[in-house]
Amino acid sequence: MKPIYIPNGKAKEYGDYAINIYTGCPHRCFYCFAPSVLHMDKEAFHSCVEPRKNIVEETKKQLEREQIKGKLIHLCFTCDPYPNGHDTTATREIIKVIKESGNNVQILTKGDGSRDFDLLDENDWYGVSISSFNTTTDYRMISPYEPRAKNPYFRVAIAEKAKAQGIKTWISLEPVVDEYVIQTFSCFSSAFDKVQVGKLNDHKSDIDWANFGKKAENLFQQLGIDYYIKDSLREEMQQ
Repeated sequence: MKPIYIPNGKAKEYGDYAINIYTGCPHRCFYCFAPSVLHMDKEAFHSCVEPRKNIVEETKKQLEREQIKGKLIHLCFTCDPYPNGHDTTATREIIKVIKESGNNVQILTKGDGSRDFDLLDENDWYGVSISSFNTTTDYRMISPYEPRAKNPYFRVAIAEKAKAQGIKTWISLEPVVDEYVIQTFSCFSSAFDKVQVGKLNDHKSDIDWANFGKKAENLFQQLGIDYYIKDSLREEMQQ
């Protein structure tokens, strides 16, 4: 078992190394690609969420065996490192192992990773994934697109806490399901050190992606924030 791997395809745009800690994800995002990638039944993927067998021990062995050092390891692609409503002790242990081996983590979540901020430093990244702000600012309410995840505004608030503690922060506006997401983002862009944006793929959308991408880029440039536009959206902008 080699938990840490080199992503390919679209995932390669996130970083050089990655690890998936859990067997599934409870957030039930309507656009979720993981079940098809893993060749799993959707219901089983969303309802069976537990740490992969021996994930902590195997990660430690691989780091030692392959002498992986000085890398930024992404948590996670086919699951969330902080699945809402589940015990995330495995994530904490994985972060410890990665850090102790001389590496750093790049977290991306729709959950709450604040319990592990004591393990992170200025060389780590804490990120939140948000596709739409089409929901109330009441932190108790849910997003219609991500019914079991933390409220989008709650995720931003947690990122603000991370930045206040000296941890680098980022936001992934992907896949965009509401074109006004960038306008709302401008209200709290100061909470983030960088932003990444990408289009909704494999689903129908009324969004004019070329126009959306250009507006997003103009806004990011005006804000003076480090940004990255995913390849599929960039291609739409160049047509």
